[in-house]
Amino acid sequence: MSRIGKKPIVIPGGVKLELKDLSVKVSGPLGQLQMDCHPRINVRIDDPGKNILVENERPEDRQNKQLHGTMRALIANMVTGVSKGFERKMEIFGTGYSVKEQGGKLVFQVGFCHPVELVVPKGLKINIETAATRGNDVPARFTLSGIDKRLLGQFAADIRKIRPPEPYKGKGIRYVDEHVRRKVGKAFASGTA
Repeated sequence: MSRIGKKPIVIPGGVKLELKDLSVKVSGPLGQLQMDCHPRINVRIDDPGKNILVENERPEDRQNKQLHGTMRALIANMVTGVSKGFERKMEIFGTGYSVKEQGGKLVFQVGFCHPVELVVPKGLKINIETAATRGNDVPARFTLSGIDKRLLGQFAADIRKIRPPEPYKGKGIRYVDEHVRRKVGKAFASGTA
């Protein structure tokens, strides 16, 4: 049996959950999310109405075990998203690199001969703290926030994919908590002939 799947999901105040056939709809102060559950997994609300229970009818089946933990995690992310929300902080290192929001798009100048534009998905908000880098030490910083963890993570990964951090000078787009392994550059020989 899945250890994660067995844990009940606590429903915080202000969050409503609706179950209809295989569909789970969660609404809260920040918005609402909906998802279809897998038919092998049962979702129910316990009697007092304070917890969500995700049940696996056949715990010996390997695929059921995997789905049990996954469904529980997805529903827990929906509950957290509509009550608190999620955010992802990112930064850009590199001289002359910048980011700006323009007409529902994020426009990046990251060392290419052209700006790179990404359409911001519906439901995500962008907060740009520092629009452009200052030298190699002060990065451009921005924060993505939204209620859908999957959408937020995918958009952050798409942004990072534009210019991943390179290992020599560390230039590129990265997450704030990301550690970039640095390589030593070429050592020049000094006057030996």
